[in-house]
Amino acid sequence: MSRSYRFIVLASIVVIAFFFINAEKSVKKSETKGKVNVDSSTTNDENSYTIKALKIPENLSFAGEKVLLDKTDIKERIDRELLVNTYWQSNALLWFKRTNKYFPVIEPILKEKGVPDDFKYLSVIESDLRNVTSPAGAKGMWQMLKGAGRENGLEINDNVDERYHLEKATRAACDYLIEAKERLGSWTLAAAAYHAGNFGIEKRLKEQMVDNYYDVLAGENTERYIPRIVAAKEILSHPEKYGFEFDKDDLYELGTTYTVRVDTAITNIASFAQKFDTNYKELKMYNPWLRENHLNNKSRKLYEIQIPK
Repeated sequence: MSRSYRFIVLASIVVIAFFFINAEKSVKKSETKGKVNVDSSTTNDENSYTIKALKIPENLSFAGEKVLLDKTDIKERIDRELLVNTYWQSNALLWFKRTNKYFPVIEPILKEKGVPDDFKYLSVIESDLRNVTSPAGAKGMWQMLKGAGRENGLEINDNVDERYHLEKATRAACDYLIEAKERLGSWTLAAAAYHAGNFGIEKRLKEQMVDNYYDVLAGENTERYIPRIVAAKEILSHPEKYGFEFDKDDLYELGTTYTVRVDTAITNIASFAQKFDTNYKELKMYNPWLRENHLNNKSRKLYEIQIPK
């Protein structure tokens, strides 16, 4: 091997070694820069992100009934729901925006019906205050099944579905909860029955020889139900405590409407809307219970339709 060739080989080895040494330094630097700091102490590294455990308030309650935090499993469930909903920041912030829009409709009805104000948080965890449909077919912000809705006075068919009518659905939910409270003995059990049904809760209480929600084994989703409501209440009642900042004008509001009463059929809702200087889309936004582009109304029932100003 010639001297010049050996020199070229040696130089190549040096270059390659230099490359790998610097590459390793770069990787370590990158790893250090992007590392998440899970310690609860504060650091001066502007690139660190601190994940903090939450302190569970000692005196949590729901509908005037104390949450039994002395039970280990209940404390863990509350902790889970506070963590999940606090660190799912985008969804929780949407809660704040939507409650400003819909709680002024819900709260007076709860008061009128004699149902504790805390039940407004049940509608939050049921639907995020959206008109959604569950895999089981529950609909609207109160997520009522067809049978429960009809039993509590709602009209439900292909043409009209009052589960999407917030005022009427809230009253129907109140009627269900009042009956459940009378049947089961507490508002906490009534809330659990809203999820699992009166018969389902009653059967488990009897089989397990217990008389309250915090002692019954009722399936994971039902066992998460009250802690989810309590967590929603705690977060929405203390936004700054959980790191949420917003101005009043960041929140959503209902538009102003006036009422038109109709006791006949409407053959074309799009045409009907134009008569009031609005359009099909806007009219359906304020009246989502109208499910088609016409209103049958063979019974000449009196309907109240909200028209945007």
